[in-house]
Amino acid sequence: MSLRTVSLRRRVTTSAIAVLGAVLVGLVLVVDAMFAAQSQRDVETTLLDKSRNAQTLVKQRVRGAELVDRLEGRGVQARLVMPDGKVFGHLPDIELSNKVTRDLPDGSTITLYAESSVITVAQSRLRRLLLLVGFGALAVTAVALVWVVRRALAPLDAMTTLARSIARGGRGHRLNPARTDNELGRTAAAFDDMLDSLEGSEERTKRFVADAAHELRTPIAGVQAVSEALMQTGSAEERERLNLLLVRESRRAGRLVDDLLALARIDAGLELHRERVDLLALAEAEVGRTRLLAPDFDIAAEGESAYVWGDPQRLAQVLANLADNARQATGPSGWVRLRVSTVGSHARLVVSDNGPGVPPEDRERVFDRLVRLDEARDRRSGGSGLGLPIARGVVRAHGGELSCIEPDGPGAAFQVRLPLADLEAALSQPQAEPLA
Repeated sequence: MSLRTVSLRRRVTTSAIAVLGAVLVGLVLVVDAMFAAQSQRDVETTLLDKSRNAQTLVKQRVRGAELVDRLEGRGVQARLVMPDGKVFGHLPDIELSNKVTRDLPDGSTITLYAESSVITVAQSRLRRLLLLVGFGALAVTAVALVWVVRRALAPLDAMTTLARSIARGGRGHRLNPARTDNELGRTAAAFDDMLDSLEGSEERTKRFVADAAHELRTPIAGVQAVSEALMQTGSAEERERLNLLLVRESRRAGRLVDDLLALARIDAGLELHRERVDLLALAEAEVGRTRLLAPDFDIAAEGESAYVWGDPQRLAQVLANLADNARQATGPSGWVRLRVSTVGSHARLVVSDNGPGVPPEDRERVFDRLVRLDEARDRRSGGSGLGLPIARGVVRAHGGELSCIEPDGPGAAFQVRLPLADLEAALSQPQAEPLA
């Protein structure tokens, strides 16, 4: 997305002045046209009045030059033709379109002419006055608009100042708009929400980096201590014991690095090789894997086949993580059950155990990175505190959800919900698909 960066203040001011100028020009044209039309009507009315006045004067025995003199004036000229052909008055110097001719009671004919110069001069004066007032109003409005627009856009300047302050390291400041039911209020509220999200993400990232560094420091310090002790010991038995410790600590560091890389891949977008997968078959395969690791442990898969469209290796990784967590939480004398079912358009897999369980207030926190619950997750077991975040990331990449739910009895229960696969839609899907 490329945002056009133009001066909003200049754009608003220019647009307002352009609109006002167009309105003023239109107003001048309309007033000029209305003035011309009204002047024309006034002239016609004057000529008709004088013609009626001429008929009245004739009845009063006003004749000849006296009649012409009493009718002329105010831009009106008169020409009287008597019955005997005698003419009083004179024709105007130019051709005039405004004239009225009437036959008088004594048999004479009167023609009245209106001079247009008076109207033209008045109309020219009106035009000049309108233009002068219009341009003056436009100049005053332009000056006022600059000040008004600057005041109106002051909240945007406040946003800019705040953004620059935060960029320089000033965290925690917010706009806190008084109202959010208008454009600037909604923009300021969205700006504050964005800052909350960014600062929260930054804080989580800092905390995660610090926790990850702390987690890595422990096995690395162990590797360093064992290596130094190995260099100083001369006993073969002690060397063998130290070698075992060195391997264990290095594996622990390697697992943590692998988990961090897995989280980075999830954040960057997993590439999933999708196919039609039966969750019950995956659960039974996980039961077989666990029994190889712990032959005497009580674990079983039950339920019905539920087919989903996903990456079998990634989903197997999720089941392995959940089963290992449950087995470590319950201990050798516990049990773990993997139940597969369908609910509506989703497949449902629940991994439950009879261990100490997860308190309700921690059921969402266990999915935070590098979080352990003392009752269920022991540092000595080798867990990094990243297994559940990785599992949730994989499930969400498949369009599903992993959550810690209320168990039916004692212990803990983790639920995986995935969209059921439609066979025809599945066959039409590509074999590899990157997901963000």
